[in-house]
Amino acid sequence: MAEIVVSMAIGPLVSMLRDKASSYLLDQYNVMEGMEEQHRTLKRKLPAILDVITDAEEQATAHREGAKAWLQELKKVAYQANEVFDEFKYEALRREARKNGHYHQLGFNAIKLFPTHNRVEFRHRMGSKLCRILQDIEVLLAEMQVFGFKYRPPPPMSKQWRQTDYIIIDPQEIARRSRDREIKNIVDILLGRASKADLAVVPIVGMGGLGKTTLAQLIYNEPQIQKHFQLLLWVCVSDTFDVNFLAKSIVEASPKKNEDTEKPPLDRLQKLVSGQRYLLVLDDVWNREVHKWERLKVCLQHGGTGSVVLTTTRDNRVAEIMGTDKPYPLKNLEDSFLKEIIEVKAFGLQEKKPAKLVEMVGEIAERCSGSPLAATALGSVLRTKTSVKEWKAVLSRSSICTEETGILPILKLSYNDLPSHMKQCFAFCAVFPKDYKIDVDKLIQLWIANGFIPEHKEDSLETIGKQIFSELASRSFFMDKEESKDDKHYSRTTWKIHDLMHDIAMFVMEKECVVANKKPSDTEWFPDTARHLFLSSEVTEGILNDSMKKRSPAIQTLLCHQSVWSPLQDVSKYSSLHALKLCIVTKSFPLKPKYLHHLRYLDLSNSDIKALPEDISILYNLQMLDLSYCSDLHQLPRQMKYMTSLRHLYTHGCRKLKSMPPELGKLTKLQTLTCFVAAHSGPDCCDVAELEHLNLGGQLELCQVENIDMESEAKLANLGNKNDLKELRLRWTYVCDSEVLSNFKPHDGLEVLRIYSYGGKCMGMLQNMVEIHLFRCLRLQVLFRCGTSFTFPKLKQLTLEHMLDFERWSEINERREGQIIFAVL
Repeated sequence: MAEIVVSMAIGPLVSMLRDKASSYLLDQYNVMEGMEEQHRTLKRKLPAILDVITDAEEQATAHREGAKAWLQELKKVAYQANEVFDEFKYEALRREARKNGHYHQLGFNAIKLFPTHNRVEFRHRMGSKLCRILQDIEVLLAEMQVFGFKYRPPPPMSKQWRQTDYIIIDPQEIARRSRDREIKNIVDILLGRASKADLAVVPIVGMGGLGKTTLAQLIYNEPQIQKHFQLLLWVCVSDTFDVNFLAKSIVEASPKKNEDTEKPPLDRLQKLVSGQRYLLVLDDVWNREVHKWERLKVCLQHGGTGSVVLTTTRDNRVAEIMGTDKPYPLKNLEDSFLKEIIEVKAFGLQEKKPAKLVEMVGEIAERCSGSPLAATALGSVLRTKTSVKEWKAVLSRSSICTEETGILPILKLSYNDLPSHMKQCFAFCAVFPKDYKIDVDKLIQLWIANGFIPEHKEDSLETIGKQIFSELASRSFFMDKEESKDDKHYSRTTWKIHDLMHDIAMFVMEKECVVANKKPSDTEWFPDTARHLFLSSEVTEGILNDSMKKRSPAIQTLLCHQSVWSPLQDVSKYSSLHALKLCIVTKSFPLKPKYLHHLRYLDLSNSDIKALPEDISILYNLQMLDLSYCSDLHQLPRQMKYMTSLRHLYTHGCRKLKSMPPELGKLTKLQTLTCFVAAHSGPDCCDVAELEHLNLGGQLELCQVENIDMESEAKLANLGNKNDLKELRLRWTYVCDSEVLSNFKPHDGLEVLRIYSYGGKCMGMLQNMVEIHLFRCLRLQVLFRCGTSFTFPKLKQLTLEHMLDFERWSEINERREGQIIFAVL
């Protein structure tokens, strides 16, 4: 059977265009005046294209080149049309803001900020664009008839993931049992080098998806290994074996603080390992260039006696080049373990498994070529199938896993089984480098910014995004979940993508996603088709400016993971940007908001900027603004209340921020506000009472609580009743009179409470907390007032620090015999 071709998932792009063309804002603010006939025609013809997309995609996957070319042209036209309707939407939002007084309150010549302010000029320019779009769609409709595309309803989307809280079962425990012998053997090899002065290099070699990385992780986390080595390092190498970049990555993987950031990477690496008995895992190595490995090895040989490099690779030649020890070949997994993985993924925790389906598991395991990843992928596909007929259909398509093709066809099958919008969401992940730790919240916000998540009347976009991510994770498109906290205790959840799954995403996106880990050596790295760009090179701004002088591609996502020192003078060419991440080292703000009207996502975290310009408030589409750890930021724009699309505002770690802009309560879509700085009342700052009617969730910190007046203090106590809030922090600058928490009764979903310098003598009802942390509450005498329950069934962490007046737990010293106070502390 021919290798499976992945489908292109263009349907969501056309659906997005249909929704934009039908937006009520266009009629409300009459922005398509004079273009009504073209507007009606477009809305009438888009559903005709959507009707046949499923058939066109199926024909393209069957190697019909004409169908593939038609879909490529449709994608191009749909992108252009989406940009046109973004302009219409922005014009509607601009007119709404003008109606509400924004022009007047900006305080300067606002007309210069809006090239579209002239209605006649706007109508002429946009009318021409809309006519060109309609002409292109007419051609596509004519070709549609020629190709004979037929109406074919899309396959029904499984509702299981919507109706049940599906438990994601990680087959890691199965992997440990299945590889127990290999773990013991390799651990013995590593420990057996303890007295050897020469650096040992132990390669694990095997085909993709066999579990080499999982095996290396299990070895890395073995207690004997953790105890034996003084320094443990893990770096994913993948396709890039640039010696300096790799040396820098190894240094940055160290838990030890490295001060010599100005020294060359190889010098820093040599200093790091000198005299230390270390274990370095180089995961997924492809490089066959001996001289590169020898350059790196020279530095690594300065480690202490017994140091070892453990490397994983699919290439026997790489294993021979790198290894000082004989390569350790990883064998295929036994069918009994593969069957166990398939059952875990296909049936979950289901107690009664259909007997006829269970009988087929053995046959399916045989198709997996000994690969646990293939078993996981196939089991995940089968989870949404409930009949023998459906399972047999999967079997008929999964017989293509061979020694030559590996398991990639099975993974493509897993991808093709996804609903169309999920395909698009997953394929976007090609914008991240291999082995990148993807922040789930930020990923969902990027999906929303690019319009990948379909709207639903009952649920928010974030809720649907979380459901999509959970379904993708349950189907094993994501792995290696990690929950961590930064220095300020702000938490985040990250996942990775298996490198073979990453290959699928890259295959789907072709040249739409571009990742640059180092300075490119040629001009082909940045094609005109690029729409999503990730840069982690130290010469970020040079790459961008040079590329922008030569061309102007329609970039929608630009993620720069290195500091930007010089002005981005050509950023105006990125007028199509929907998502932008920059770390700005200069004190002044280098961006011009008047060119960034379509921006939905702006991440400026860890930048050195002192203030945001007032005209940033014209970004009426902006949904996410991350200013976390902008340590020099001292004020926010006064007119932020006009940024009515804002849903997430990250301000934690902005230690010089002294107040919040006025009337934040008008941002009715705001769901995340990580830090609110209270100030003495005044015309240019916001009162905490503005938060009362906002449906905030996640984590919220209130700073300078001593500035809150008595009237607002009563409303402060109600913050604990925001049902989506998981963590609340209250921080007084100094200890002062306050009893605001004496009647504090948070909702059951609030899990973490952190209090700093509270001046009251007792606390409220805290028995449902998972974590309680009290710091420098100098006057607190008793933790709980009279009448409250004195058991804490959920409390796992309790911190009491610098509590000088603390006397006892409760106001009443009662004997509670047989009562377990802290069941899980």
